[in-house]
Amino acid sequence: MRTVRAGVRDWAIAVGVAAALVLAGLSGRHPATYLDLLGFVLPVAGGLALAARRRAPVLVLAVTGLCAAGYQAAGFDVPAVAYLFAVYAAVRAGYRTVTVVVSVIMLAVLPLAALASGLHDIGEAFAQARGALELAWLIAAGAAGEALRQAERRADEAERTREETARRRADEERLHIARELHDSLTHQISIIKVQAEVAVHVARKRGEQVPEALLAIQEAGREATRELRATLEALRDDDTTPPRGLDHVAELVERARTTGLDATLTIEGRRPDVPAAVDRTVYRIVQESLTNITRHAAAATASVRIDYRPGTLAIRVDDDGKATPGTAPVPGVGLLGMRERVTALGGHLRAEPRGDGGFTVQAELPVDRTS
Repeated sequence: MRTVRAGVRDWAIAVGVAAALVLAGLSGRHPATYLDLLGFVLPVAGGLALAARRRAPVLVLAVTGLCAAGYQAAGFDVPAVAYLFAVYAAVRAGYRTVTVVVSVIMLAVLPLAALASGLHDIGEAFAQARGALELAWLIAAGAAGEALRQAERRADEAERTREETARRRADEERLHIARELHDSLTHQISIIKVQAEVAVHVARKRGEQVPEALLAIQEAGREATRELRATLEALRDDDTTPPRGLDHVAELVERARTTGLDATLTIEGRRPDVPAAVDRTVYRIVQESLTNITRHAAAATASVRIDYRPGTLAIRVDDDGKATPGTAPVPGVGLLGMRERVTALGGHLRAEPRGDGGFTVQAELPVDRTS
């Protein structure tokens, strides 16, 4: 929208300048010859050329200069207003040296063009050239362009400084969170993991059967340690460590089997180029679903199915637990987190009891990067 408004403004200025030059030509003295038509065409061409001054400032500078020299040679005593606009645009774009060189050439060519019209002697030709392109106005146009160029440069530097400051503060906040997580959670999780491992070791050493719940605690402690370490690394290094995704779903299913759950994984379709955010979300959905099944569902079996469809990745996790169609699920933090992740990616999530018992989690995520 901003580009459209700038284009409309440029064309309005170009048409206005062209109209002003034509009116100046009509009100001035000019020869009634075959050059009459050319004397009106050139001011119009020079004025309309200003519409392209943002895209090609040097070219517009040359075109307006040639047009000004042309209608001076045709005997039209019209100020080089279009050229002044072109000088402003060229200097603003950073072409200062080119503008100075072309302007010096213009100051030398305009008297010769006025002299070539045959209507003036040398003194009158120089006077007409000075009237067409006043040195003071030329300097003012260049100074205005340079002043605006410097202002825009300082604004860009200020914006870049703000972005760098915000980025630095975000980095500091990530480090602060990482330290807090390390201090508050790492020690406690390590104690749980060590105690569980000691209890398993002692039970096996005594020849006793290790309870499944104890093995689950042991594995959960290991997984929590890995996840916490990955989170801390991500906070410290800003995603320099590859996150877990689709390639690690099989590990989640295998880990669920160690708790006594008969878990299966089925993958259908050809895997496309999956965006990183979708890749991570699939892992989290499967992870949260299997965790809920292990903790709350009292299920014997669970199935994870991933379907790669055109433009969509579908995930379905089913169990045969105690959930029934008449019981509404209580949306815990995990379920709410899954829904937020999926919705943020433009997908859909459905989590509810199944008609034949058990619970299902179904999600569809777009995998088109342009979506």
